Order: sequence, then C-alpha cells, then structure tokens
Amino acid sequence: MASLNITLPPSTPISFSLSSLSEFHGRRLPHSSTPPCSLPNLPHGKIHFSHGRRKLITPKISCSFSLIPSTSGVPVVEDDDSVFIVVNFYHFVFIEDPELDVSKHLSVLEELDIHGRIYINEQGINAQFSGPSKDAMSYVKWLRDDQRFNDILVQISPSSSGHAFPRLKMRYKPSLVQFDLGAQDLPLLDPSMRAEPLSPVEWRARLKSLDSSQDTTNENHKSCILLDVRNGYEWDIGHFQGAQRPEVDCFRTTSFGLSDLQVTDSDPLVNVDKDKTDILMYCTGGIRCDVYSTILRQKGFKNLYTLKGGVSNYLKKEGPEKWIGNLFVFDSRLSLPPATFNPGATTSSGSQKALDNSKFARCYICNSQVHQLRHRNCANLDCNLLYLLCGRIERVLLSRL
Repeated sequence: MASLNITLPPSTPISFSLSSLSEFHGRRLPHSSTPPCSLPNLPHGKIHFSHGRRKLITPKISCSFSLIPSTSGVPVVEDDDSVFIVVNFYHFVFIEDPELDVSKHLSVLEELDIHGRIYINEQGINAQFSGPSKDAMSYVKWLRDDQRFNDILVQISPSSSGHAFPRLKMRYKPSLVQFDLGAQDLPLLDPSMRAEPLSPVEWRARLKSLDSSQDTTNENHKSCILLDVRNGYEWDIGHFQGAQRPEVDCFRTTSFGLSDLQVTDSDPLVNVDKDKTDILMYCTGGIRCDVYSTILRQKGFKNLYTLKGGVSNYLKKEGPEKWIGNLFVFDSRLSLPPATFNPGATTSSGSQKALDNSKFARCYICNSQVHQLRHRNCANLDCNLLYLLCGRIERVLLSRL
C-alpha cells in the first residue's frame, strides 16, 4: 500500500483509504514513471487486445492518505518518490516577458520528473501536471516563492498509476484556454470583467435556493440559470442537478448568449433578461468560466457568478451535495468519483435519486444506462474519440477483436 502525507489548512488529523480502478488503454507507461504498486504482482490482472496493441487493466489499488494540520496556506505533500499526484492551478497576472518566464520554468522543470501541460503568456499561467509528490510540490513551492503567484489556488488529487500525462509541454501559448473567439484578446486581467467568484459554500447555498427562486409573481424577481461551461461528454458522466447538457463537441466552439441573429434551442441564454438574470457558471477547475464570463460581460450580461476553483474545489470542500456522478478530467484517469476529493462525504439522497433516474450516463451505442462512469478512448488513431459504453456493448466489441 502506498502512503501519502498531505498538509492542508486548517484541518485536523484524519486518515482514510481510497480505492480507484486504473486502466491503461493502448498507452505505455513512461520509463520515468514509478507506479505505487508493481504491476506484474497485481492479482487478477487482465490483458485485452485492440488493433494489435495490448491493453492492461489493473485491479483496484488502495492508497492510504494522511491529512495533518498546517499553519500556512500552502498545500504541502511530504517527500515520496513512489506516490504520484496530479496538480492543477491557473492564475491571471501580467507577465511582462513570458518567454523569459518559460525559460526560467524549464530550467527548474528539467531537474524534476514532471509531465503535463504548463502554458504561460502575458496574462498568466495555466497548469495541469503529474509527478512524484516530492517533485510536483517542489515546483509548486518554487512558483509560490514568486510574489506574482504566492496566492494561487493549488488543487491536488492522487494518481494511482504513475504519470497521468504522457510527457511535459511547457511553452508560451497565445491563449491559456483554447477558444475560437480568441481569449488572448480578452481583458482577463481586469477582475471586474470576470464573473464574481462564489466560494463552494456560497455556491451550495445558491443551488439549494435555486428551486424556490422560480417564483415569477414578483416583478422584481431575478431568474437564475445554471450554466455548465464544459463539453457535452463531460456532462455525460457528471454534473450539477439542474444544469443543461452543453450541446457542443468542444468548449472552443461554445456560443451561449453570443448570437444576436440565430436563436437556437441549445442556447440557454437566448432571450434572457441580461439585467435580471443571475447566471451561475461552473467548469472543472474555474478557468473556462473566467474566460467565458468575460465574453458575456462584454455582451451586456450583468449578473455573472462562477464557482471558485471549479467542481474539483467544490467536491473537496462540500462533497457531492447537488452533484450527480463523477468528474471528467483531461488526463489518463478520465473520470474521478467525488470520494477522490472528499473521502468522508456521502452522496445525498437527492443526488442518488437523480443518479438512478437521470437520462445522463447513457451508452453511446445502445442508449442503455452505463454504470461505470468512465469514457473509453477509441483505439483507432484516426478517430480517437471518447465513448461511453455499457458492459454488453463492450463485451461484444472485445469478442470481435
């Protein structure tokens, strides 16, 4: 059993166990990665074949974590080369010479075992990376020693199978978020142009009052829209109750509230009162909401609110209240249950009922209910799409290989 010690404020000592199913679909572990368990010694391992490539599916791996109190506001993970973590953060701040910053970061990263995507430009930094806890947190500490980044919100989750990314991409990027309208031209450095951030506890309170806020008998009433600023396939395995499925294949093509001429049923912001409608926006980590809210602000929307730190921060602080299913992540893990972020929290009866009866999590082939909330990556490199498959369809496909 791998052991990981995390220091988080302002908690008291608590320990728990976390189990997760690790799957490698046509991927090879990087030579530099060190899984917390020796794969050949894992019991009941399975080998699948697809297009001539081996697929190794490992059984459940149990990792033990220990949370200990801290007097600082900086998440700290104790040194352990055998335990891998995934770190996510972003920060909008003016960087006068981003190319110089890239060089400085690379000089630090070349001494560390870190894989992932780290982008820098004149408006800040956006990072998602994995590595041994010692190396990952060494980089975080180095970054936070820079006063421009000393207050960044750093989010950490376990990676039970070594690196969650195939390699390191550290470079200058004109846009910190891929978006067709050009995020590099947005006034992201002006906080007043972005949505007002709500803490997880404030967000939870707003969701609880959402149902009762639909009384329109009061002419001064403000309606409220819960906007999922992600991709449709992310919604398919998990979302907040009441959030409409985004009808887009990729966030970069999102156009909610932007079309003045073309009214479509898929746009939840069509014909809304921009002065009297509260728009609650959420995404995985928060950056997409910050970018998109700036566009909506320029379009005249007045009452914009976003979930600070995104869904991952909410699940950590508040548990799965009002949340249905798992959280999609853009690394090899693909799907994380709420217990990954808050092991002590329990799913509310309302969320469980919605999970059992919801139309989401349907097999893309036969439309039956999918019980394992995890996408499959098509092994055909010309396709490479993510699919939700029920057990029956998956068995049929595997039998034809």
